[in-house]
Parts: sequence; structure tokens; C-alpha cells
Amino acid sequence: MRYMKYLLVSLFLFAVGIFAFDPTTYVSVGVGEPDTLDIHQAYDTVSGEVIYNVYESLIAYKGSSLTEFEPRLATQVPSIKNGLIKDGGKTYVFPIRKGVKFHNGATLTPEDVEYSFERGLLYDPAGGPMWMLWNAIFGVNSLNEMIQKYVGKPVSEVFKDGEPLPEYKEKLVQMYKEVIDPAIEVEGDNVIFKLARPYGPFLTIIAHTVGWSAVLDKETSIKMGLWDGKPDTWWKYRNIAKEQSPLYATAIGTGPYRLVEWDRTNRKVVLEGFKDYWRGEPRLKKVILLTVSEWGTRKLMLEKGDADDIAVVLEYLDQIKGNKDIQIIDNIPSLSVTVVGFSWSVSPNSKYIGSGKWDGNGMPPDFFSDINARKAISYIINYDAVIRDVLKGYGTRIPAALPNGLLGFDPTLPLYKFNLTEARKALDKAWNGKALKIGLKFTLAYNTGNLMRQRIAEMIKTYLEMIAPGKIKVDIAALNWPSYLDAMRKAELPMPIFNWLADFPDPDNFIFTFYHSAGTYAPRQGDNFKKFVSTPRKELGGKSLDELIEMARNSSDPEERAKLYMKIQKFAIDNYISIPIYQPVSVRAQRAWVKGWYPNPMRPGNDYFELYKQQ
Repeated sequence: MRYMKYLLVSLFLFAVGIFAFDPTTYVSVGVGEPDTLDIHQAYDTVSGEVIYNVYESLIAYKGSSLTEFEPRLATQVPSIKNGLIKDGGKTYVFPIRKGVKFHNGATLTPEDVEYSFERGLLYDPAGGPMWMLWNAIFGVNSLNEMIQKYVGKPVSEVFKDGEPLPEYKEKLVQMYKEVIDPAIEVEGDNVIFKLARPYGPFLTIIAHTVGWSAVLDKETSIKMGLWDGKPDTWWKYRNIAKEQSPLYATAIGTGPYRLVEWDRTNRKVVLEGFKDYWRGEPRLKKVILLTVSEWGTRKLMLEKGDADDIAVVLEYLDQIKGNKDIQIIDNIPSLSVTVVGFSWSVSPNSKYIGSGKWDGNGMPPDFFSDINARKAISYIINYDAVIRDVLKGYGTRIPAALPNGLLGFDPTLPLYKFNLTEARKALDKAWNGKALKIGLKFTLAYNTGNLMRQRIAEMIKTYLEMIAPGKIKVDIAALNWPSYLDAMRKAELPMPIFNWLADFPDPDNFIFTFYHSAGTYAPRQGDNFKKFVSTPRKELGGKSLDELIEMARNSSDPEERAKLYMKIQKFAIDNYISIPIYQPVSVRAQRAWVKGWYPNPMRPGNDYFELYKQQ
């Protein structure tokens, strides 16, 4: 079967005209496929790689730096020195570049920039990335939070069937006119952002062209069916379903590549160099992104030169070492963490918890709301073996969901330990020992082709069944990437395996994401989790974990922030909120003829404009 799959892929490559060496075409082979191409909903690195190369933001990270920026659609990077950061850090001015063309031939205007940001804020899809801009600009975490703050009523009381009740409609129009529209304004050739308060990481958020800061063509977007730009219609475009977005499978940007095809059946994306790109036509004329789940097939494609780079399985890295035609780039710094998470309130619609009851044929949805259930899982993962055998040493232990290299990381915090005896003791305390007396049955899922997640799932299955023979049954399911993401977002997975790559290099991007009730992972962890972290705690001085996180993110004193983050991490560790497995050290495998690649942990994949091929 392995070789049949490879034969089919090779026939496909031959059909599109790819040979062992073609300096104009680049083939990258991964294990995941895009989830969506809507720039304001995409929140995964696979979708992000496509968006990064098709769209552009106002500024970009300079090379491998995380602190220096360079202009893109803006002609200057705002600073206090050049006078484009004003009002003590509350006003940012971006002069917009002239003569830039969209892929459809339209010319970029400052109004396109204003529209793009406002559309994203008003769309604000559940589980999407727009919380960053809501917090940075307005000091709230979502559109819903702003609605409640401005109207004085929760969203559930303001809307019915997607439409505002008559008594709130004018208030929502005024919210747009008085709050949202004035925050992003066009003045001549400039776009001006007016923040509610100074926010240090603002430029790092603007620089990350994964989607949320990219720029759309306003006129084309409206014709396609996105927000029409009017103050009294915006709620009709709020939080629409992924597949219903007009941008779900379409992309029209100003970037170096234009989208030619997204073949979801054959899991293939084709990009073509944009001849009118303002920085010059790309050297690579065509980029093909393929999804191939099986390692053996990817390996053969790289060895034969039918792929220019592939997703690496570290467990099998030795198989391609020593080949003079293949370059291994290792010890690449990352700002990323991998954790085993818990849904404290699994969706009752989940097919991954069996019967959903205490009957030996399922798992109750709230099983992991018991601290001892979570504690038991912390003991059944052989962390050192994962790093040694699966990652081949390319990973380090972390005490909490915060990577080394960011403010607040503390290597003296305790690490979880592998101990099956303690795992059984904890399980015996969970729910008065029902798991051991009655039994549990549930399913662990991973995304197809991700051998790391597969091995972690297999380890959990093996040791859970070992400490409770005949009582605990764990099935394992492989899901394609979009299905895995959807199941996580709907809180259907009792124990999802998360990997988080930094959106911006600040501890808030991890701490808020993992531990706050409004964080990206909160919906995946369920209502019981949200209640837990938003409830005041004696051990936190009468404050909730949410409150501590808010204090840390809003403080301008690095020492104060560091102390708060250490306190937050200690609480998360003591309560087994999630189980951090490792911080990866990245490894890249590419053909030796690939030139121009450079590392940047903020980038979601390749920067194809900088890549070229030379023998």
C-alpha cells in the first residue's frame, strides 16, 4: 500500500509537470491541510502558511528577529522616534504604500485597510484569532464582551436568531459609530489606530500575517458577500459558520503568490507567482502544497527530488540523515508548547465518550472536572521517553504552558512525574473510585500523520489500561486536520492534544490562551473549566485566575508581570489544568538545492518569496 500511494503521488506530479529538478516550481509536503482561508477565522499553521504568502500586513518581522520590523503595505514602521507612535503609546499611524496591486488588479487604498480590520472585529468568529485585536485596541476580549459592556446586557439577551431585538438595534449602531469606527480611521494616505490604553505588543500583533492583520480588497469583499461596510447591518455577518464564509476557499491578497487552486479532495493547494507584485515577481513561479499522511511516502518523495521539503517525523529522522542531496537543519528555536488538555465539560453530542454515562461503556462529560482525574493523567505520561524516543532529543520539559524564552518562565517550578502507582491512587480518588469500580470507555483522537500526537495517545491508552485492567478501555481515532480542529472547537474530545505556536512573543499569548475563561482554548475545555478559572480563590488572595491574568497582561512593569505569571503557573500546575509535555526544538528537512530559507518562530511555514532553487 505504501508504494501504491507513492506511485499515485508520483503520477500526479508527472501530470502537473514536476521533474527531479525544476527551479521554477516548489513542492512542500506536509501532514495537514488548510482549515479555512478566511483570514479572520484561520487559526492554524497550515491555513496560515497559505495566507502568509497570499496576503500581506502593514509591517512584517525583519528576517529572524522577533523585535525588529520592516514595512510592507505601510511605508514606515511606527515608532516614537519617527513620530508615528503618539499619545504615550495610544495612537499608531501607518502611512499606506501607493501603487500596490491586489491579485484581481485593484489598487490598494487606505480604505481597504480600515475595512479589513473592522470586518475582522465585527466578524469575530468563535475560537478565532480576533481576540488579540479586540484586546490590543479596546481592552476587551471579544465582540460579545464589547456588546455586553456597551449595551449593558449579555449577548444572549440582545439577539434572537442572529438579529438584535428592536430595543437594542439603535444601540448596536451607535456602538459601531462611537467605539469601533473611531478606533481605526483614514486620514489622507494614513490609517490611524487609536488604542484604549497603551499596549506594548501591538506591533507584534500587526506584524503577524497569518490572517488577522492581513488586508482585503474592500470593494471585492463586499461584492463577494462579506460585511457591506454599513453601521446598521454588521450583526448579519457576525460569527457565521466556517463553510458559509465567502472567503472559506477563496483568497485575493496583495502578496507574492495568488491562489490558483485548493483541491480539498486530493488535499492540494497550488499557488502561482504574482507578476505584478510590488516587491518584484517571485523567483519561484509555482508552489504546490501537498498533504501526504504517510511518512514513508514523504520520505521517498524527498529522496527522489519530487518534494523540496517535507514534514519530518523525528522518530525516523535517522532514515534521511547522511544523504548528500538532503539538508537537515536542526536546533531551530521555537516559541511553541505541546500539552495534553482536558475538556471539563465534554459536549453531550460527542461520539468520543461512548454512552456518556457511568455504566462501564462510556465516560461522563464532566469526568475531568475532578482534579484527581486530571492528576492521574499527569502520572501516566513518560515525558522523558517522549523526548528521547519520539522527538529524538529535540524537545525540552516545561513546567506549564509557557515556553522558555518568554517573561515569567521559571525553570524551578515543579515538573510532573511519570509514576503508575501514583496514577492509580489518583484515579481511585476521582469520583469516589468509580473509574476503577464501574469502568470507563472513551476515545483519544489525533490528527492523521502527526506521529508525535499518535505516540502520546498510544502511551496514555497503554498505561491507563495497564493500571486498571478490564475496567478502562481507551480507543484511538485518527482524524484529518480539519475534522480534528472542528472536534476540538466543539469540545467533543475529552482529552485533546494541543500545540500552540506563538501569535506574538509575549507571555500573554500563552497564559491567556491556555488558562483564561475567554482564551482560545476555553471553549474546548468547557463550561466547568470557565467557571473554575473565573471563580475567586483563597489561595490567589481572593482573586480569580482570570483576574490575575488580566493584571499581568495590563501591567507595564516587567518585574510585576513576571511575579504574576509565576503565581499563575503555580496555580495551573497545582490544579492540573492541562499537562505540558514539551517545548519542541524544530528540525527541517529539505533538498540541498533549496536556498533562501531562514528561521522565524512567528512564521507559519515557508516564506516562498525568499526561497529559490539552485544546484
